[in-house]
Parts: sequence; C-alpha cells; structure tokens
Amino acid sequence: MTTDAGEAVTGGRTALGIELGSTRIKAVLVGPDHAPLAVGSSDWQNQFVERRWTYPLEAVWAGVQQAVAALAEDVRRRHGADLAGVGALGVSAMMHGYLAFDADGGLLTPFRTWRNTDTGRAVERLSAEFGVNIPHRWSVAHLYQAILDGEEHVARLHSLTTLAGYVHRQLTGESVLGVGDASGVFPIRDGGYHPTLLERFDRLAAEAGVELTLADLLPRIASAGQPAGELTEAGAVLLDPAGRLRPGTPLCPPEGDAGTGMVATNSVAPRTGNVSAGTSVFAMVVLERELSRAHRELDLVTTPAGDPVAMVHCNNGASELDAWAGLFTEFARALGSPATPSEVFETLFAAALDGASDCGGMLAYNYLSGEPITELEEGRPLFVRSPDSRLDLATFVRTQLFSSLATLRIGVDVLRAEGVPIDRVFAHGGLFRTEGVAQRFLAAAIDTPVSVGDVAAEGGAWGMAVLAAFATRRAPGQPLADYLDTTVFAGAGVRTAEPDPADVAGFDAFLQRYVAGLPVERAAVAHLAPAVPTEEPR
Repeated sequence: MTTDAGEAVTGGRTALGIELGSTRIKAVLVGPDHAPLAVGSSDWQNQFVERRWTYPLEAVWAGVQQAVAALAEDVRRRHGADLAGVGALGVSAMMHGYLAFDADGGLLTPFRTWRNTDTGRAVERLSAEFGVNIPHRWSVAHLYQAILDGEEHVARLHSLTTLAGYVHRQLTGESVLGVGDASGVFPIRDGGYHPTLLERFDRLAAEAGVELTLADLLPRIASAGQPAGELTEAGAVLLDPAGRLRPGTPLCPPEGDAGTGMVATNSVAPRTGNVSAGTSVFAMVVLERELSRAHRELDLVTTPAGDPVAMVHCNNGASELDAWAGLFTEFARALGSPATPSEVFETLFAAALDGASDCGGMLAYNYLSGEPITELEEGRPLFVRSPDSRLDLATFVRTQLFSSLATLRIGVDVLRAEGVPIDRVFAHGGLFRTEGVAQRFLAAAIDTPVSVGDVAAEGGAWGMAVLAAFATRRAPGQPLADYLDTTVFAGAGVRTAEPDPADVAGFDAFLQRYVAGLPVERAAVAHLAPAVPTEEPR
C-alpha cells in the first residue's frame, strides 16, 4: 500500500459514507484528499406487502453490516491493513417515506417508502392549503393520509423520521435530519420547518379529529458542516459487530440521496443541476429565485446547505430496463453462451446507438409503480409498437432508454417555462455506467450539455463521505460550494456530451408519441390487475 493511504487508514484520517439506496446499501471510505480508499456494498430489494412498498428494518441492519464488512475486507485487500476506526462518519438514504414510532421507539407501521403513491387525498388537500406542491412521497403526505384514513397507529405516534434519520438516531441517540433530507419531510423556510404551515397542519389534523403538534414529532434540522452527534457504543456494534468502528466518532447530519447526489456532482451552487438515474430518476436544479407559482411536477427542496432547489422526481427509472437485461441474460444462458450482467448491459447500450432516432414507432412505459408527474397512482410496464414499425434490437433498447428519461423531460419543460437557467448538468447513477450512451440520450432529452466524471463514480455514498469530511475539515465559516470547488473537485476530469441535433429531434418526436399514448398506460392500469409480487422484479 502507499504510505499516504496506509497512514490514512491506520491513523483514522478517513471519512466513511454509508448510503441506503433502493437496491443497494453502499459504504465508501475516503482519505484526506477525498479519493475513495475502499468500498463495500450489499444488495436488497423492496417488498410489496399489503399493496405497499416496504423494507423490513431487520434488513436495514443486516445490509449495513454486510456493506461495512465488505468495506473492511476491501481495505485489507487494497492496502494490506485492518480498518481501525474512521475520522468521521455520515449516513444517507433514499428520501421521503414514512417511519413512525411510539414513545418506546417501537415501529408503529411498516416502513412506507418513497415509492408508495396512495396519498392522493392528502396531497390534494395539503397542496391546496399550503400553496406549495406537496408530493405523494413526502413524509407529511403519508402522515396526513394516515389521519384521513383513520389509522389506529396515529393516536400512539410519538415521532416520525426518514430512513436516514432512523439509522442516524440508532447510531447516535440524536433525532436530527440534514436540511436537504428534512425538505422531503415538510416545507422548509429559512433553514427550518415552515412555522406557519406547521400550525396549519395541526389545524387540519384537528379538523380530522386528531390532536397533535407536528413540530414535536419531527427531528431537529442541521445544515451541512454542523455537528450531529457521536457514535455510541451501541451504535458502533450496530454498524460493525466486529468492533472495527470506535464509539465517539463524530457524525455529520444525515442526508437524503438527492442531497448526496448534488454533492457527488458538485451541483450545490445556483444555476447548476444534476440528474441521478437508478431505480428512480430525478433532476435537481439549484434556484436563484423563487418560482412564480406552485407546480405539481416540481418539488421544492434544498441543498444540504439549505439553498432552494427545484426537484423533478420520477418514481420509475432503470428497473424496467434491468428486467429486460435480465431476460437477455437468461436468453444468452439458454443458448449456451452465458454472459455477465455487465456484458449484457454494455452490449444492449452499445446497440442503442444505432437505433432509429425517433424509436421508429415503438413506445414503452417503464411504470412499475405510480408516476405522479403523469398523474398515475399505479403503474404497468408496457411496450407497444405500430404495425409498420420494424422490431430490431437497437431501436428496442433505445426505446427503453428514452422511456426512462421521458417523464424527467416533462418536468424539465416546466422548469424551462419558468425561465430557470441551467448552466451545467452533471449526471450520475447506474444508468450512466456504460460510457457515452445514456449520457448522450440525456443531453438530447433535455437539450443541454451533460457531464459525467470518474469523481462521482461511487455515487451518493461517496457524496456522504465528503459531507462527513466537510463537517470536520472545513475552514471556519467556509461554505459547502467553496469547499467542493477548491478542495474536492479542483482539477477533476469530466467528460461532456453536447446535444446531437438528430437525437434532440428524435427524442422530441418520441416524447410527442409518449404523451399521446398515456391513455393506453392508464387503460392498462384500469384493466390489468397487478400480480402483487413479494418483491420488485430484478
């Protein structure tokens, strides 16, 4: 191992970021220069139980421990040393959703993830009463829907939080959220929960027969760089039963995966944006000014430093593409020519470059779940084509890729109508692992140059490690944007794809067909009952 890396690992001059994503729990260890020293991960899948998407909390800790153990093994393999503590730690997770606890810390109802869209009545009422868009995924929407439905557990509710907030509380004993994650719980004003809207929510609850003070149920808010507790002895055991992590390690505020994506792509300053594409797809654009009005297609959230952000969140991303890739993997195996998933993806993505620019009469909807931007409470994956379209592999794969970006484009068009400038877009996530394909198609979809870079290759877990480092290493009063520019990303190499005019025109034609075909998707939802899987198709 190099002397610098070895000294960083054995001397604890490191920062550890852990992110609980929708399909993978990942841990990344960075050194003093923020470069990854080791990674570890474990896979998990949400379950569809009683018509709601959820994860059991036991799976949280099993997955986290597996990821940390894999990271420790990677440290040993790469550097010939044992992991012996870390200098700072941070936890992030998929945003939104609903984790409700009683006074003894007992879970009152299974974790309701961001993927659930059964909060329609709550969203309609809260958005009208608040004058801001309250998305289906937000914690306050889940709470108010539970109140409207008369759920028994509401009477015993003592606290609610996000997945990142839950893990952080178990590790530190502190009930706190980073401001970015908190902005997916309840509207934010001046770095805190909007006080007027808190009072308004309490009145709405009272009208429904429930007496509560929402402010007492929510975690406190902290911005990036502020302390958020230390690892307790019990928390250290939860993370790593082998005892490699030490009590007393400082933790930064827990964040959501949207915030860590902004950090991982250096997109926390006004006029910058990023697109994250995995199980879901979302764009984050940092605003210079308030929007003229509320838009159903846009969430108003914040950066980890508290700056306002317009978020275009699409519930459905690459999962349907994953399913098709799995089918082709099975086909290769049946032919006696087994291929790895990576080889299949690379082959399919490369083929898409030769597909018809407008997808040649093919149309796909990647809706495994509901999609609020197109006003669908449930989804049915769908592929259709016109009788005169030629069914070839290249165009089929391009259609699936275009489908994964179509709903995002609808939301970006709303931003453009508001006159929101975007100087640069940085892309990251699993969809962009095959170089030059999804990046090129995203540039066409939003008609904007799109950059990718190796520095964000480890994604949100790396971004969380950077936030942990920022909390312990920044100069007094140094803003997060300055720290990223001068300390983390200085000299970082990126690859930028300019929009190709033929691709732009092709995507525009596909999108017109996509919007016109939405009644077909709605008919599929209305007439095809789901098979109710126990877990999301792989």
